[in-house]
Amino acid sequence: MRHAYFAFLKGVSSNLLSRIGVIITTTALFSFFFVEILMLLGILNNAYIGLIVYLAFPTLFVVGLMIIPVGWFQYVKTTGKTSKELLTERFPDDILKTKAYGTRLYRTILLLTLLNVIIIGIASLRALHFMESAEFCGTACHSVMNPEWATYQESPHAHVRCVECHVGEGFEALVDSKLNGAWQMISLAFGLYETPIPTPVHNLRPARETCEKCHWPSKFHGTKLETRVHYAMDESNTPEYTTLAMKIGSGDNRLANGVHWHVADKNEIHYAAADFERSKILWLEVKQDDGSIKRYENQSLDQPDHIEEDEVRLMDCVDCHNRATHIYENPERAIDERMQQGLISENLPYIKRQGLAAIRTTTEDKEQGLKIIRTQIENFYRDNFPKVSTSRSQEIEQAVQTLQAIYNRNIHPGMRIDWGAYPNHIGHQDSDGCFRCHNPYMQDEIGNSVSAECTLCHSILAFDDKEPFEYLSPLPEDTTLHDSKSKMHQYLQTEFLESYTQ
Repeated sequence: MRHAYFAFLKGVSSNLLSRIGVIITTTALFSFFFVEILMLLGILNNAYIGLIVYLAFPTLFVVGLMIIPVGWFQYVKTTGKTSKELLTERFPDDILKTKAYGTRLYRTILLLTLLNVIIIGIASLRALHFMESAEFCGTACHSVMNPEWATYQESPHAHVRCVECHVGEGFEALVDSKLNGAWQMISLAFGLYETPIPTPVHNLRPARETCEKCHWPSKFHGTKLETRVHYAMDESNTPEYTTLAMKIGSGDNRLANGVHWHVADKNEIHYAAADFERSKILWLEVKQDDGSIKRYENQSLDQPDHIEEDEVRLMDCVDCHNRATHIYENPERAIDERMQQGLISENLPYIKRQGLAAIRTTTEDKEQGLKIIRTQIENFYRDNFPKVSTSRSQEIEQAVQTLQAIYNRNIHPGMRIDWGAYPNHIGHQDSDGCFRCHNPYMQDEIGNSVSAECTLCHSILAFDDKEPFEYLSPLPEDTTLHDSKSKMHQYLQTEFLESYTQ
């Protein structure tokens, strides 16, 4: 059998073109398995290596196979002989001798064909598995996808594969994703992509098929106490505390209230947007308890005469959680969080003010922006606080590195991503968020508007107080309204405690 294989390879190498085909096919085959073994052993682990292994080598393998018969037909045409005559010349008699199951040449061709099918099948399955990895999605198209990769790695879903949200389940979803991926490769090759990359708000799978595989609507319940620290721009970076009782609520029909009231089955909400980003809502329809539909229209926008059915959307998780994974930060809150975590020392004079000014620097080159951050911070303390510059040099260095990390995560000049490029619809600090629907212009037929009361979503227990709110700690008996806590704070605290204990 081994003799038959070598004789076959020698026989089909009839001319230069066929020999090139044999060399390409053989080299691609052995290279594929060699590099594949190195990747399985962890010696090689790179998206670009994966592209070569799972796309380039199989492609070369198939191209080589196609060249071989082309070379043979060219050989037939050049010699003017028939294929039968040339087979007799090129192959030994024992290979061409007919037996019960045909000639050895026929069996060799059949076995090699089956082997080729198996090889191509293995390569296709490995390629599919590789292209579903987060590393491939984030690093294969480095210049374009690096911003999304940077935010993904620090997101709450850093251990969830990209395909679980961007592809979903089912054969149709798989085919759509591969067709979309092919177009993305063409866009990358010819520079047809937009900058910044638009948020895929229109082609994500429904949240019922993705988010709710892990996040159960019936478990969205309770009230969450959340304290946020805001540091002032003064010399001492004075901390101010805001405490909110977040009414998370539930998507369960029996407990539908709070923020997640919107995703309860009985409160089904449909809406139409005036723009691609869905930042301006034309109208919304809310399913009532009796099954009827109540419609609200935005009086500040011109209502179109007709809206296509596919432009009407059923509200789900991503209408508010539009940056559930690829989260770009607000610059001031990013510094506040790092200061609260101790990554930026509160003891550095004016570090909040100077740090914010440094990371807001606009440049066309990221490396230049990182250098400017270091220069501005170091020069500020050297020129204005020389003793601090010397005695707290390590704290200054840590602050510089932390500020650079914030900048590196959020700013990508090559893709035109600056502060605010991707607004977050959670709440109402980075965009209109809740107020897209909850505003006085969204009115029903008799002029009643969708409520915009703060207490629908949260109760404010403390607002920019100098001291942290003490959860569930009763006020001292001698506390008066003239103490450090405001009248509103004391009232809301008492009201919350009473309702909580009941």
